[in-house]
Amino acid sequence: MSHLDIAVRIVAAVVFGGAIGFERQWRQRGAGLRTNALVSTGAAAFVTLSMLTPAESSPTRIAAQVVSGIGFLGAGVILREGLNIRGMNTAATLWCSAAVGALTGSGFFAVAAITTGVVVMTNTALRPLGPLIERHQASGTEVEVSYQLTATCREQNEHHLRALLLQAVTIDALMLRSLHSENVAESNTVRVQAQLVTDGRQDRRIEQLASRLSIEPGVTAVSWQVVASQPDD
Repeated sequence: MSHLDIAVRIVAAVVFGGAIGFERQWRQRGAGLRTNALVSTGAAAFVTLSMLTPAESSPTRIAAQVVSGIGFLGAGVILREGLNIRGMNTAATLWCSAAVGALTGSGFFAVAAITTGVVVMTNTALRPLGPLIERHQASGTEVEVSYQLTATCREQNEHHLRALLLQAVTIDALMLRSLHSENVAESNTVRVQAQLVTDGRQDRRIEQLASRLSIEPGVTAVSWQVVASQPDD
């Protein structure tokens, strides 16, 4: 392999990696233009090294090490913020840049160019689909959620509380799955428990219902919790 061939492969790796990194830099992501260009160039250089070693029985061995080694670099850009995880797409893009560099270093320029175009298109054309899918999931029409509402009142107010619960369920268009009462030991109070079912999360409506019941005469405590959430087949 001549020096001109090596230079062409390295320069091509810089160009392809830079094309991927340009889109990342434009969107102000952690791994931008230089990072992706360097990852692609490094992968191309390592694969080219295997080409320059005639005694190497398996030229793809170094490429395999590049694939595993890029995983450590990708892990460095993944951040956890509370319940959210950021950087997964950036890490995957770096992995793809390494693949483009490995292809370029092996001399497969056409495949490297196609891969570069697919990566850029994936990061741009498919980007608007994410929010659309999230909004569809947030609608909650396909998820059934069960709530347990518990209210404690004096014995003489039990029937009134049960009637208020039934009336509130009808007005708020909630589904009542069960309603039962039990006496609280060593007291003159009764605990009334209602299991309510809604399509999707309706925390605000349940909270409003609990607030209305809490100001009724004779009611000493009101609480609620989510007890189940499952797809509605």
